[in-house]
Amino acid sequence: MSLPPEFFDDFYAAGGADPWGFTSRWYEQRKRALTLAALPRTRYRRGLEPGCSTGVLSTALAQRCEALVATDVAEAALAEAARRVPGNVELRRWGLRDPWPDETFDLVVLSEVGYYLDADALEGEVPHVIDALEPGGTLVLAHWRHDVPEYPLSGDVVHRVVSARAGLARVGGWLDDDLRLDVLERADAPVPSVASRDGLV
Repeated sequence: MSLPPEFFDDFYAAGGADPWGFTSRWYEQRKRALTLAALPRTRYRRGLEPGCSTGVLSTALAQRCEALVATDVAEAALAEAARRVPGNVELRRWGLRDPWPDETFDLVVLSEVGYYLDADALEGEVPHVIDALEPGGTLVLAHWRHDVPEYPLSGDVVHRVVSARAGLARVGGWLDDDLRLDVLERADAPVPSVASRDGLV
């Protein structure tokens, strides 16, 4: 079963201001740097980050976006994020299983959130993700690869399910024992590389 919002409320109540260790763990700092480096564009018009937690990644993404919508289901997480994020970040209490906003984005970042859904819920959310992504827009997936008994899915399964959908082309990523990072674009044909876009090849 997908994890309910109460799971995250309890987690933040027990774990303090930074229960995931976003600011203290090298794994998290490294993942953030890899995510930012993997973005194929210098700037984005409008980004969406579901599951923003305390806003550490949101703050970094905001430097690459004109505007960023960052969401979470836990009030404690959003309260901590509000103390951190810059003014071009809009915080919302919203989760992937809620009705999707009637908006489009040229960047969607799903970082460590997909495996909180069960298989049916994830399959149901992928079309909404793609519909919210503008043609040519970037979709980033980043997930922990080790097993977590409480999570309905593994990170690898999340990436396989999303990457298999038609209309998404892979443009880059990273893989090691801990982290899978895939960067996709909404496109029906192969997309040019960063160097090609810059006129280098």
